[in-house]
Amino acid sequence: MAEQNSVIVKPLPSNNKSKGDRNEINIQAAFPGSPIYKGEITDAERKKTFQELVMDGTVLNGNGLNSFSRDYEGAPNLEEVETGGGGLPSSPYTPNLVSPGPGSVSAIDQIEYTGELPDKDLRNNFGTGKGGLVSPSETSSELSKTTILKAYISGRSYLGSDGKA
Repeated sequence: MAEQNSVIVKPLPSNNKSKGDRNEINIQAAFPGSPIYKGEITDAERKKTFQELVMDGTVLNGNGLNSFSRDYEGAPNLEEVETGGGGLPSSPYTPNLVSPGPGSVSAIDQIEYTGELPDKDLRNNFGTGKGGLVSPSETSSELSKTTILKAYISGRSYLGSDGKA
């Protein structure tokens, strides 16, 4: 975890070094219209605005999606993913591995994959935590509680995401 906050609006005090140090008077003179120097924005205001505009709520009509929940509402339960042919995945973890056949590029023409898939209970994914097989419906509610501009737990997405308390 970081031991000091990152600079958002208010810079760290000058060290008065001869080279490589900021000259606050010159910077303010060069950017007199900056909202930073007019006192219109602060670290607290930026954190609040970021949380509201980036981390919380639902985006409507953006980036080709009708809506997107930043709070991960409706995250899928991988145990309930329908598999098979006609464009459905081979498993909750893989797309359909079958070619749609000669002359077609449509997923609708895919038949159900009947080959062998790895046993999910025998998989050993690299890394720490609950692993890549945990369902988004289990992790999303905890992720939605986090804020990007706060102290994080090193090596974890959230408290308990490593499978421990």
